[in-house]
Amino acid sequence: MALALSPRGQPGDPMTSLLITDIGELVTNDPQWASAGQSAGQSADVARLGLVRNAALVVEAGRVAWIGPASLAPQADSQRNVAGRAVIPGFVDSHTHLVFAGDRAGEFAARMAGTAYDGGGIATTVAATRGASDEELRALLTARMAELRRQGTTTVEIKSGYGLSIDDELRLLRLAREVTPHVTFLGAHVVPGEYAADRAAYVDLVTGPMLAAVVEQGAAAYVDVFCEPRSAHAFTEEEARSILLAGRSAGLGLRVHGNQLGPGPGVRLACELGAVSVDHCTYLDSDDVAALAESGTVATLLPGVEFSTRHPYPDARRLLDAGVPVALATDCNPGTCYTSSMPFVIALAVRELGMTPAEALYAATAGSAATLGLRGRIAVGEPADLAVLDAPSHVHLAYRPGVPLASALLG
Repeated sequence: MALALSPRGQPGDPMTSLLITDIGELVTNDPQWASAGQSAGQSADVARLGLVRNAALVVEAGRVAWIGPASLAPQADSQRNVAGRAVIPGFVDSHTHLVFAGDRAGEFAARMAGTAYDGGGIATTVAATRGASDEELRALLTARMAELRRQGTTTVEIKSGYGLSIDDELRLLRLAREVTPHVTFLGAHVVPGEYAADRAAYVDLVTGPMLAAVVEQGAAAYVDVFCEPRSAHAFTEEEARSILLAGRSAGLGLRVHGNQLGPGPGVRLACELGAVSVDHCTYLDSDDVAALAESGTVATLLPGVEFSTRHPYPDARRLLDAGVPVALATDCNPGTCYTSSMPFVIALAVRELGMTPAEALYAATAGSAATLGLRGRIAVGEPADLAVLDAPSHVHLAYRPGVPLASALLG
């Protein structure tokens, strides 16, 4: 099977084409190729990846124009031979906090010595970020984005949440929009110190003037809230509900930090209100799992957080077996998970969350893409967001943990 090349432009058209060939294993996440895998007797998780062996693809004007066996590849303006390596959809990191200043290595060391995490350290990053200039934050963000691409991430969501005032939140959202269209307003990260004695006033600020300014400037596509009654710094169910309802009424999509530090209302609240994703999902009971399965809200798992906080890992196997859509992301932030490595997250998911290598890769591409309204697949007409592995198979992402195998293929 081959998928046809789109019509070429007329002579003089600035459009050029690139043939990427000698691909040992092409992961497409495309149902057309997945059905072929099922017919060939592959297990359901592997077939879902839509594998094409000894493949090639053509990229034209930033989009995939042809996919098929390398032996049938058409001519193109230029060619790149990947020498038998695997090519996969670029990772989609759908949960990050990349715009920040400062360092919390001391907090990490304290946790490794037994200090529990309760969200209080976020205030340290808020202070450092408020004190940094735009130029300083932009330079830090640019370096982090380059770090992600070096590890195969081609799409990223970025949250605010280290400003916690109108001007500072708008500034972080503006900087985030310079590098990605997938931006989330997280004014409800924690209650800042200046409002510690009047939480209601801060919730009023977030749902009133702060949200209004975000919407007026078109600064974000989503609103998020850290719903965690076990933390004195985060938000209760009632507070989170009011924030999410205000965001939804203003036209923003909903995302939720839920059930990170213990059992709580965050997951069911997210499902009730139609959030696209509820993230963490570390502590779930049977009602939480049922709500996720019935609602279609994606459970975004962030195992790098459990690695860095010593909380138990979430049970992805339980979720998948219940029919819950699962995504993987890094939660890259300076406090609870200072890693930008999606391959590391995949390795943790396979080793600690009960996922197969194929399930983990799908969750880190198509699964996380779905929470951003994307497909996360390699298919004709789709953006050529590609990553190449210095390995013959996707399995090596978990088989060789800690080895820098993945990188963005184009750009």
